[in-house]
Amino acid sequence: MLDLTNKKELIGYLQSHGLYTNHGLGQNFLVNREVLERIVEIAGVSADDFVLEIGPGVGTLTIELVKRAKQVLSVEIDKKLAELLESNIELLLSENKELDSRIKSENDTLKIINQDILQVNLNEILPETSYKLVANIPYYITSKIMELFLTTKNKPESITLLVQKEVGERICAQKGEMSVLAISIQAYGTPVMAGIVPREAFFPAPNVDSMILKIDNIKQWNYAVTEKEFFRCVKVGFSAKRKTLANNLSIGYSVSKAKAEEIIAGVGFRADIRAQALGIEDWVRLAIEIKKI
Repeated sequence: MLDLTNKKELIGYLQSHGLYTNHGLGQNFLVNREVLERIVEIAGVSADDFVLEIGPGVGTLTIELVKRAKQVLSVEIDKKLAELLESNIELLLSENKELDSRIKSENDTLKIINQDILQVNLNEILPETSYKLVANIPYYITSKIMELFLTTKNKPESITLLVQKEVGERICAQKGEMSVLAISIQAYGTPVMAGIVPREAFFPAPNVDSMILKIDNIKQWNYAVTEKEFFRCVKVGFSAKRKTLANNLSIGYSVSKAKAEEIIAGVGFRADIRAQALGIEDWVRLAIEIKKI
C-alpha cells in the first residue's frame, strides 16, 4: 500500500517519476493524515456534494475528498503531477477496494483537469448546482483565489482552504484591526479560523505555520452601493495607514478635510477615527454618504 503521507515514501514516489517540488508553484505537500481528515471534516463534505479542489498535487487530500463526496473535480496546474495523479489513482486507492471500484464504475466521481485555475473558464467546469471549494493552495495565490470565487456569479457554498496563519488571522480580524483583505472577504461571507497546522505537517516544510480557514454564509452582493463604489471607498480609506480616515477621504475624493469630517460624522463616527475601526456595514453607510458629494 502506497502511503504518500509518509515523507520517505513521498520522496521515493516523486523521485521515481522524475519529479521534485516546484518552489515556483509554491508546492508544499501535506503529509499529515490527521490534518487531511480534519480539513474534510471542517469542510463538511457529504455524499451529496460536488467538491472543487485546487492544486491536488500527489493526491493526498483528493483521496480523502473522494471518500466522502459525490463528485470531485481537481484542477492542477503542473502537467506532470496532473498526469501522474490520473494514471496512478487506482494505486493510491488500493487500500480501499470499495472506493477503487466506485472510481472505475462512475466516470464522474473524480475528474482531473490540467489547467491554471486563475485562467480557466469557471462556467465551463462548475456545476449549475451548489458546490464546495476545498484546497491546499499555494500561499502566493491565496488572495487571488478568494477574490475569484467570492466575486464570480456562481459562488461556492463554502470555501475551506489551508492558508498562511498570519494571513488567516488578518482575514478574520474584527473592528479595530480590519484591513482591505479582511473587508474584501467579510463583505461576501463569514471567515472562521478552524485550526492551526504546524509547518512540520508539510514536505518540504514552509517557513511559516498554516491555518485551516473556512468561509461560510457566502452570498451575492446585495448592499445599497455597488461593488465598485464600496471598494473604492475602502481602498481610499486605507490608502495611508498612518493618517486618519478623514485625511484619506479628503485626498482620495478631492474634498476639504472639513467636508470629509462632516461625511464621517454623518455616519456616526469621530473625526479622528481610522479605517481599521470600521466594519462592513460602516463602509456601506460611508460609501452611501460619499455618493451624495
